[in-house]
Amino acid sequence: MSQKRVTPERITQLEDNEVFVFGSNLEGAHGGGAALQAWQKFGAIWGQGVGLQGQSYGIPTMQGGVDTIKPYVDEFISFARRHPKLTFLVTRIGCGIAGFTNEEISPLFKEAHGIENIVLPPGW
Repeated sequence: MSQKRVTPERITQLEDNEVFVFGSNLEGAHGGGAALQAWQKFGAIWGQGVGLQGQSYGIPTMQGGVDTIKPYVDEFISFARRHPKLTFLVTRIGCGIAGFTNEEISPLFKEAHGIENIVLPPGW
């Protein structure tokens, strides 16, 4: 399935209806990478590692293997389906500080391809 829009490499601002989706940790310690950007610019809440926070949405990626990330991705996809007026710009979650590859994480978002309001990184 072809994708019309992809998440830009660097997101520096958002429209009112856009949400920055970033890789987090369960503790919500947003100290680096996209999590730090979410905290500094897009309303992420220190101490909240999961879900909607201002104009950001955290998906934990630091608690174990890919299998521990999948339930949070599934929860996110369900949330996005229930909020069609929001556009979710998914960053390359888990592919920075968490140390996973695109090939490990992108399959978790397979169900997101048919959802109009989820924008994925190139190649995902």
